[in-house]
Amino acid sequence: MRKIKYKKGRKVQPSVLEYTGIHKDTVTELQLFVYNVDDITEFHQITDKEINDHLDFNKVNWLNVHGLNDTDIIQSIGTRFGADNFIIGDILNTTKRTKLEEYSDVLFFNVKSLLPMKSSDNISIEQISFILKDHVLLSFQEKRSDFFLHIRERIRANSGIVRSKKADFLLYLLLDAIIENFYITLESEEDKIDNLINLIKINTKPETLEHLEKHRDNLNFLKRSIIPLRDSLYSIKTIKDDNVFNSIEQENYSFFSRLHQKCLELLEQIESDLSTLDSASNYFFSAQNHKMNEVMKTLTVVSMFFLPLTFIVGVYGMNFRNFPELEWENGYFIIWGVMILTVIFMFAYFKIKKWF
Repeated sequence: MRKIKYKKGRKVQPSVLEYTGIHKDTVTELQLFVYNVDDITEFHQITDKEINDHLDFNKVNWLNVHGLNDTDIIQSIGTRFGADNFIIGDILNTTKRTKLEEYSDVLFFNVKSLLPMKSSDNISIEQISFILKDHVLLSFQEKRSDFFLHIRERIRANSGIVRSKKADFLLYLLLDAIIENFYITLESEEDKIDNLINLIKINTKPETLEHLEKHRDNLNFLKRSIIPLRDSLYSIKTIKDDNVFNSIEQENYSFFSRLHQKCLELLEQIESDLSTLDSASNYFFSAQNHKMNEVMKTLTVVSMFFLPLTFIVGVYGMNFRNFPELEWENGYFIIWGVMILTVIFMFAYFKIKKWF
C-alpha cells in the first residue's frame, strides 16, 4: 500500500508545477457535461482551448479531467477558473492530505479515494480534486476510473433530482461516491479479518499474526484518510454560517451534513474493527501460550514416568558388591515388575488428577 508521505521541499521556484503521482503514463483527457433539467450535451476528448466554446453558464458545467501528467493543461484550466498556483500545486501533489479551502469565489476540495486491490491485502489510492465556482464544477482524477460512472448515467437518464440541481449538488454526489469507496474498502477489510479470525482458531503460525498486523495498518490508514475528510465536511458548516460563499445553496448544506455523518459512522466502525483486531491478537497469543503449555505439560508427564525408572536403574547400576537382589534367582524379573507397576500406578494417578 502506498502511504501518504510528505517529501522534503524541492529547491525550485514555487511557480514550478510537477505531478508527483505514480500514473506517469496516463494521457490527460477532458470530458465536459453541460446540462439542465431539459437538456444535456456531452463533449469528449476536447482540448483546454475548446472549453470556453462549449460552456453555458445558464446550465451546470461539469469538466472532468483524467490524467495529471500534462501540467500545462492543468495550469491552463485552473487559471481560467480562478485557481492560483497553490491550488494547482495541490492538485498535482498527490502527497497532500485531504483538505478544503475557500476563496472569494472558488471552493477547492482535495480528497483521497481508496479501494481494495484484488488478490492482495494492499489498498489502491487515488487523489481526486474538485474546484467549484458558480455553475462550474471541475474534477481532476489521476487516471480513468469507474468511480463516477453511475453519476454520469443518472445525468444522462435524468434520474432523480441531479439535473434540477446546481453544481454544488453534483459535488455532493461525487463526494458521496468517494465515501462509498471507503465503505467498500472497509467491508473488504472486515471480510479478510473475519477469515483471519477463523484461521487463528486452527492455526497459530507467525504468518497469521503478520496478516493481522497488515490489516491493522490498513485500518489505521483508512482512519487517517477519513479524519481530514470529516473535518473538511464539518468546515462547510462554517461556510454556511459566514453567508459569504454562494456557490453552495442553503438547501443543499444538509446533503454535506449527511456526508459528515457517514464519515463519523466509518470512523466508529473502524474503531470497532481495531478492537476486534486487538482481541484477535490477544487470542492468537493466548492460543500460542496454551499450545506451549500443553506441550510442556506433555513433556513433563512423560519425564515423570521415566524419573522413578531412572532412579531404580541408577540404584542397581551402582558398582557395590553387597547387593542382596543380585543373588536372587528371579531378581531381574522382580525389578521389571516393580518398574511396570510403578508406571501403571503413576498413569492411573495422573488420570485421576486429569493431568492429561
